[in-house]
Amino acid sequence: MPDPLRLAFLGCGFITRIHSRHLRALRRDIVCSYASRDPGRAEAFRREFGGAAAYGDYGSAIEDPRIDAVVVAVPPRFHFDLTLQALAAGKHVLVEKPAFLRLAEYRAAIDARHRAGRVVLVGENDHYKPLAVCLRRLLRDGVIGEMVFAYFATIVKRLKSADDWRNDETMAGGDAFFEEGIHWLHIAGSLGPRITTAQGHRPAPARTGPDRRIKSMLVAFRYDNQAVGSLYYSREIPSLLRGLRLSKLYGRDGIITFESNGLFALVRGNWRPRLLFPGFRDIRGYRAMYADFVHAVRTGAAPEMSLERAMDDQRLMDQIYASLEQTGAVAVG
Repeated sequence: MPDPLRLAFLGCGFITRIHSRHLRALRRDIVCSYASRDPGRAEAFRREFGGAAAYGDYGSAIEDPRIDAVVVAVPPRFHFDLTLQALAAGKHVLVEKPAFLRLAEYRAAIDARHRAGRVVLVGENDHYKPLAVCLRRLLRDGVIGEMVFAYFATIVKRLKSADDWRNDETMAGGDAFFEEGIHWLHIAGSLGPRITTAQGHRPAPARTGPDRRIKSMLVAFRYDNQAVGSLYYSREIPSLLRGLRLSKLYGRDGIITFESNGLFALVRGNWRPRLLFPGFRDIRGYRAMYADFVHAVRTGAAPEMSLERAMDDQRLMDQIYASLEQTGAVAVG
């Protein structure tokens, strides 16, 4: 059996806790350590999740020869610099999404990856979740024929507190859609047909409450097979069960209706309807994402969520925010 990957988290916040819970199922493959600017917080995470080591700063973890790879799990503003530091130290990198703020940073990171001869995976766990895998398979198998329309909805009232770093666009890189909606944009563009053009439409922002972010966005887009689609994103509108929403893929031979978070998919056409349950065990795709990371490190193969693939999403983001500026909407950042 190969030695486990010795992994250090840079940052001990909410997302590191989520990752660490899922990594309990991969203990034979991954040994975790934790780094924080607060040494006590790093040690608390080490104890809670049975980690190997705790570090009182990010640099100590990056420079430790016992560490094979790092997870960059801090606000997006710091992703680029920490990724370059880790690659220069010979570490493999899993960097949370959005990985970087500008396309030029992706290109620089690709150059640094080539020089280091290491793996960089962008932490788009939704790419790996059972729902996305199921939808890609259904479209590949032609169950709805040629796709005509795609409709994606992710709407929930989930406000941030005044002291949350996401309220600071210089930390988050942009508004709520940039920092979190990019996951849903990726799903929309990763099902087989690729999105080629996208345009954003944004309602007037709320002026009250502690969550000062712009929290809603409508995106219209066109695929390379000439299908068209829309994505409705909001974190300020109440919804059933705090986020239950239906999305649909319309084809000339049928329709796929699916719960946006991955609970089920209903396939209808000129046959008996089929109700599918893509999978609950790894419903958010974290375990599959880390399995791909470990495989890429051990074999040298490119991970599914490579920097190049993440650049496709960033190009669409650039189109969306450029379209907002052209229509006179409030600019991001």
